Amino acid sequence: ITLLFHCADCLSLSFGPAALIMSKGTVVLAYSGGLDTSCILAWLKEEGYDVITYLANIGQDEDFESARKKAETLGATKVFIEDLRAEFVQDFIWPAVQANAVYEDRYLLGTAIARPCIAQRQVEIARQEGAQFVSHGATGKGNDQIRFELTCYALYPEVQVIAPWRIPKFYNRFRGRTDLMEYAQKHGIPVPVTPRAPWSMDANLMHISYESGILENPKCHAPGDLYLMTKNPEDSPNARDLLEIEFKKGVPIKVTNMNEGKSVDSPLDIFSYLNEIGGKHGVGRIDIVENRFIGMKSRGIYETPGGTILLQAHLDIETFTMDKEVRKIKQGLGVKFSELVYNGFWYSPECDFVRQCIAKSQENVEGKVQLSVFKGQVYILGRESPKSLYNEELVSMDVQGDYDPCDASGFIRVNAVRLREHHRLQGFFNTKQ
Repeated sequence: ITLLFHCADCLSLSFGPAALIMSKGTVVLAYSGGLDTSCILAWLKEEGYDVITYLANIGQDEDFESARKKAETLGATKVFIEDLRAEFVQDFIWPAVQANAVYEDRYLLGTAIARPCIAQRQVEIARQEGAQFVSHGATGKGNDQIRFELTCYALYPEVQVIAPWRIPKFYNRFRGRTDLMEYAQKHGIPVPVTPRAPWSMDANLMHISYESGILENPKCHAPGDLYLMTKNPEDSPNARDLLEIEFKKGVPIKVTNMNEGKSVDSPLDIFSYLNEIGGKHGVGRIDIVENRFIGMKSRGIYETPGGTILLQAHLDIETFTMDKEVRKIKQGLGVKFSELVYNGFWYSPECDFVRQCIAKSQENVEGKVQLSVFKGQVYILGRESPKSLYNEELVSMDVQGDYDPCDASGFIRVNAVRLREHHRLQGFFNTKQ
């Protein structure tokens, strides 16, 4: 038998008991263990690919060993389960805290920040294993497909992406959950035995997001049992938690519960503890309509307890220690950073530049903020810093300090020049009419 290969780099051989099968190549699949990605795994094998599955632990409540066994049963050649929680906090959440990152004034970017963290490791595995392809289960209407793929192309330019929900052969075959369930039963894929919630959910250490299903009607109120990360503020404790958060270079380095005397100081422990306290008091719930990068509006509900506490605390210590004009520029950079992250450009040159500028602005953002967490709210109580620009004597109404009140007269007159000229011109045109 003579075998002729026209693309030796693209094809490999698998020897089965009955036949010689030619593989299309190796693909690293971002795998969750759920129905969708399990069906995608089986479908990729059906299409002739060798499949390596990759599960990222970024703080979601997941049975990783069960997912591993499922992937192995379905024929994955290798299964990678990567604990990225500490890296997620240190390298992704902390820069967002420094930036006061909020998209369209309300969304704290929990999903958007997680995607480059997940995709970066997926690409590393693909390179390590010599895989020519990566794959994911993101839909063709959402932002995640963009975030995953822009990261993959930035870090592995030669990679080819298989996005089943954009391939007609796949999405015409699987038009809904019923088709996926039938396929799963046919291929021995374990199917969910509990009723599915009438919405989709994505969870990580930073937040939980809820969308689609009954939530697609923007007038529909979220059911009370939807929220998993936070208590209803009405049912939260009647006693506040008093916290002190210490910052250095714009990131938290220690959190102390003043009620209990408990302290945590590692990045992962700090964020996990703030999630616990915020969740207990119902902090960080929002229900919004946002603008997707792909051009449509979508309704999302988010729980971000720890991130909400940190945003309030960081805003306070930043204002306390940062020059007014520097902060104006930095605010604009924070908006730009948020847009870049939301749209999937974490690994772009412009986002790298903005992150470096923001990090520079945080050099003197240092000190402690005292706050209380109670019934869905964060209340700032006080702050202190060795690098504060607050001059108590200068600002005091009881002490003149190094300030001559007479100087204010000239300051006011100079600033009034523009206003006088504007209204003089307006008055001229009004008399002409």
